[in-house]
Amino acid sequence: MMAGNQSATSARIWRNARLATLAEAATGLGIVENGAIAARDGRIVFAGPEADMPQALRDGADLIDCEGRWITPGLIDCHTHLVHAGNRANEFEMRLAGATYEEVARAGGGIVSSVKALRAASQSDLVAQTLPRLDALVSEGVTTVEVKSGYGLDLDNEAKSLRAARHLAELRPVTVRTTFLGAHALPPEANGDKDAYIDLVAGPMLDRIAAEGLADAVDGFCEGIAFSTAQITRVFDAARAKGLPVKLHADQLSNLGGAALAAHYGALSADHLEYTDDAGAAAMAAAGTVAVILPGAFYFIRETKKPPVELFRRHGVRMAVATDNNPGTSPLTSLLLTMNMAATLFAMTVEECLAGTTREAARALGLRTETGTLEKGKWADLAIWDIESPAELVYRMGFNPLHARIWRGK
Repeated sequence: MMAGNQSATSARIWRNARLATLAEAATGLGIVENGAIAARDGRIVFAGPEADMPQALRDGADLIDCEGRWITPGLIDCHTHLVHAGNRANEFEMRLAGATYEEVARAGGGIVSSVKALRAASQSDLVAQTLPRLDALVSEGVTTVEVKSGYGLDLDNEAKSLRAARHLAELRPVTVRTTFLGAHALPPEANGDKDAYIDLVAGPMLDRIAAEGLADAVDGFCEGIAFSTAQITRVFDAARAKGLPVKLHADQLSNLGGAALAAHYGALSADHLEYTDDAGAAAMAAAGTVAVILPGAFYFIRETKKPPVELFRRHGVRMAVATDNNPGTSPLTSLLLTMNMAATLFAMTVEECLAGTTREAARALGLRTETGTLEKGKWADLAIWDIESPAELVYRMGFNPLHARIWRGK
């Protein structure tokens, strides 16, 4: 699939292909029959009907015959907790026996058990444990992945997590966006004092993480078992002062007004959203905040309250879809299966699922101008598939039809 010696000025062209461009201005998936894509220096310089490609691009180009295969943008997993240590299979057993997510957390399990494991691991341990999970995503055509911290819950270990996430991009051809999630849970040593811990998150922790350039965004968990809207507000104010965009785990187990809070701060995304109401959806639409739908967690903890997909449609809220890979509530490393879950569990359409793992996922990471669609000027991040129609990417379970994955033209 890959061709040989490309000069600095020549293009690499993937021809004889069917394109699902997902372009902003396109209808539906932006399908182009008999299409071609040309890239130079890692960027797309042409995407459209092969007959319309300028002859100047063809001269001296490396030509790759796709033999009628489909090309989509490379997939984007815009919400993961990929860097973690160990697993929580024992809690899975507890839930099978009837314990709820909140009961597990209040019994000392949940996020706190992952904190203990992560603190005991070195940065190299974390990288080694994370790479198989990243490789699973990459093998299905993922070219961009977001990785949150949130299992360190002190300055040194949060920084260690984010450094491990950054290092992943040095070991694999993938774009990694890091998110500081210090306001994920209360560490044991806080002795129940949430306000004092938030002082640390919004103060010394964020100061150092921002100074070292370890985070591309700041996140929080707004929930009864985590932090209040007032506490998250303090974190978001500190993030804004540092020039960092925000995201929010919102309305997953109850409606504390998290979606509206995220919208108030112009958040890139609000995620989970099972309990979001009409006012929250309207606020998100007005702010351009993306709703990140996470069917893996819904499925794994056997939730019954579905995110209000129809409400988001009615208000025009953009929807992304992500794995939420984490050790406790979504040990999922297949974005293809995630799309099937979003369709099957939440009645999302094929178009919504594919846009949700490409164009809208890029939007949820603040990368809309860089990747997520097959358009001139964007990174040449491509997934080439052995399929007859794009619907197969959502329809199948446990089957990977990826033929080739291209990251920045290579």
